[in-house]
Amino acid sequence: MVGYRTRLDRHAGTCIVTLELEDKHLNRHGILHGGMVATLLDVVCGNTASHYFDPIDHAPLVTVSLNLNYVAAARAGTVTATARPAGGGKSIAYINGELRDAEGQILATASGIFKRIRT
Repeated sequence: MVGYRTRLDRHAGTCIVTLELEDKHLNRHGILHGGMVATLLDVVCGNTASHYFDPIDHAPLVTVSLNLNYVAAARAGTVTATARPAGGGKSIAYINGELRDAEGQILATASGIFKRIRT
C-alpha cells in the first residue's frame, strides 16, 4: 500500500528499506510526511531486531518504543532507511536507524526498543 521495498540480507544481518517518493507520501507542504518517516524507520528497525533475535527464522516481535528525530525534509527522489543493533538480550533488542535521501543527507534518526514474542 505504501510502496516501500524491503531487502533482507540474512547473511549480513542487515535490512534496507527504500521508497521512491510520490505525491501520496507528501504532506500538504509538499515534503515527506512524518508518518511515512516513522513507518519506514519502524519497518527497518523491526526487521533488524527480528534478525538480531533469530537470523534464520525471522523472529516475531512488537515495537515497544520508537523515538524519532526529524533532521531534514525530502520532496522527491528515493529515500533509504538502514538500521543496526545497539544491544539487547533474549527478549529485548535496542536498534538505531537512519533515513537518508539519494545524496546521502540524513533526514531522520530513530532509536527503538523491540520485544520478541513467542507464538
